[in-house]
Amino acid sequence: MASRRNLKRKSPEKYEEDGAFVFPLDELNQDLLERVLSWLPTSTFLSLSSVCKRWKSAATSPVFHSACSQIPTREPWFYMVDSSQSSHFNNQQQFVYDSAEMKWKFLNYPSNFLEEKQQNDSNLSNFLPVAASSGLLCFHNEENGEFLISNPVTSSFRKLPSLDYSNNTLCAIGMYSTQESYKVYLIFGETPNLSFRVYNSTTNNWEDSQVLSRKSSQSFSPDDDDDDEEDSQMLYFLSKCGNVVATEIQKTPCKQYSSITTTKDGQEILCFLNSSGKVVVCNFTEKHFFEYPRLLPLHNEYSIDLVECGGEIFVVVLSEFLETASLRIWKFDEKEWTWNQVLAMPAAISHEFYGKKLDINCSGSGEQLFVCISNSFDESCRYFLCNLAGNEWTELPACCRKFSCAFSFQPRIEASV
Repeated sequence: MASRRNLKRKSPEKYEEDGAFVFPLDELNQDLLERVLSWLPTSTFLSLSSVCKRWKSAATSPVFHSACSQIPTREPWFYMVDSSQSSHFNNQQQFVYDSAEMKWKFLNYPSNFLEEKQQNDSNLSNFLPVAASSGLLCFHNEENGEFLISNPVTSSFRKLPSLDYSNNTLCAIGMYSTQESYKVYLIFGETPNLSFRVYNSTTNNWEDSQVLSRKSSQSFSPDDDDDDEEDSQMLYFLSKCGNVVATEIQKTPCKQYSSITTTKDGQEILCFLNSSGKVVVCNFTEKHFFEYPRLLPLHNEYSIDLVECGGEIFVVVLSEFLETASLRIWKFDEKEWTWNQVLAMPAAISHEFYGKKLDINCSGSGEQLFVCISNSFDESCRYFLCNLAGNEWTELPACCRKFSCAFSFQPRIEASV
């Protein structure tokens, strides 16, 4: 008699040529399939969502969005702003650099988004990107003071409630987001008279204006007073426009209000560069601010920018000294109250920038630092990506368009505006 084992029907074996076992995704139930898809790089899922209706339906599934939100981090995309300073928000295509696939790519707006945009608001073309956090970008219309939040991956967007600040001087815009909510910070005035307002997506309202007091600390250097007296002297900086030496830092429109936001010991922190080249640190939790001492001496000519990487604040400086150029990354030690150089671009690369009056605009995410180096004379641009952990610098391939700056964000499908 044949054994029971021999009478049992065998399932066809599923093996690749190399012997690896293969389990078809079609045999997964929908919930489990969506959890598997959530681990795909965002750009991969966007292309694979056209494979079949089942995969496409995952894009709007609450289970899929919930699974995506459980992924700790995504490799950053760098949202590019062209050298003419025109906004990409009004175009049919957005240009990004995908650090996961290490290539430039377009993000096409879906047709229904374009129709909605044309029907509901003809003034979206006036919005310029000014800040980014997690999976969201913040746009600002300087003509009427309006703000708009967008998820560049899904093309969803939302206008914030109107805010009249015509009687105040706006000097910095910042953004900080979590999985559940986001905030937009506005800094008004000039040091030492600073105030701020906060938009909270949880309440969908702008909070009342609050004053930032100047902090006095024993950790401050006794030379700070002397430094304040020097501020009244003529200052020389390489313009943020990159083509003139100005008495104060000049910034391109998209970087005019740029700042860095982070949290430290549970406190909400925003840093920005003031017109004299000092880093101003605003603590919204304790409602005070202070300034770091100047990084380079007076009468030095340089280009400077702030970046945030892994929750840490860094300053990137392109300067010239002894007939060579250097691009260095600095971090401030609040205990010692001094600047420390942490990394530098290889001299073989940075020396090429000597005497060219270049401008740098930087963005960071995780352990990656993105640097745009532009020359306004011939509109040439070069782009570098630095891995901070290993001080590894990679020059990115040239692109069909010229970009002067970038904003980093994580491509998160589940990020809600």
